[in-house]
Amino acid sequence: MEFRIFTEPQQGATYSDLLKVAKATEDAGYDGFFRSDHYVKMGSVEGLPGPTDAWTTLAGLAVQTSRVRLGTLMTAATFRLPGPLAITVAQVDQMSGGRVEFGIGSGWYDTEHTAYGIPFPALGDRFDIYTEQLEVITGLWTTPLHETFSYEGKHYRLTDSPALPKPAQRPRPPVIIGGRGAKRTPALAARFADEFNVAFSDTTVAGEQFERVDAACRAIGRDPAGMVRSIAQVVCVGWDDAQVTRRAAALGRSVEELKRNGLAGTPAEVVDRIGQWREQTGVSRIYLQVLDLHDLDHLELIAAEVAPQL
Repeated sequence: MEFRIFTEPQQGATYSDLLKVAKATEDAGYDGFFRSDHYVKMGSVEGLPGPTDAWTTLAGLAVQTSRVRLGTLMTAATFRLPGPLAITVAQVDQMSGGRVEFGIGSGWYDTEHTAYGIPFPALGDRFDIYTEQLEVITGLWTTPLHETFSYEGKHYRLTDSPALPKPAQRPRPPVIIGGRGAKRTPALAARFADEFNVAFSDTTVAGEQFERVDAACRAIGRDPAGMVRSIAQVVCVGWDDAQVTRRAAALGRSVEELKRNGLAGTPAEVVDRIGQWREQTGVSRIYLQVLDLHDLDHLELIAAEVAPQL
């Protein structure tokens, strides 16, 4: 089982905060450091000092870390044009020495779009945009050197693009797709994804979605075994019940709710819960949503007492 740390900086974090967590992630032996791609906070938190841009952050971390994988869950297709986004991600991959993983979704949070003047089309149109972005971005990355890339879609048209720069990873960085859509999402994952992620769901919902993705892979002649299955879950671990309670209180949530909807409890409890996930869904990678970015001891405890048992 691989463990990655997943942060939500729109809830309130500076680049300095994220750098400390990323370095702690690396030092503790986790596989990766990931962040959301949002421009507006959610819930009752103030979200100060305000959002940090996902790919600007990852560019900085690319040169200030040395081992952990870096990426997004998920970059919103509505935020950026596919050509410039392909350039940005390729450059960050080069800066990191080939450690980037590209999570991308259709975009869903209408509030951040209206807050910053970003167009927010209807869902069907957003999914069309999402599909074309994947076609363009992966097409640019995989075009052979000294050849050009052209594309004619409903939303994007590219003519004789030099398709540069190339990412450090060849033919391209891993692509992560996720979500619970029953038809178009699995079909898109079968075409493009190296990893499929189901976030903040129970084992039944996640298992059913993984099966849909497997079926979509088989429908196009792809072996589903080549797709990494992953989940994202909020985490709250403590040496004992008292520490679990204190950490839950710092998040403004109850222990009971966190145990029901995430990975919470003592190390033994969380190891048991992750074992259930593995047995029931076949996941091999977990993104641990860490909401208190100042509690670095939390990361060390999980790395020392949970990860070695799995």
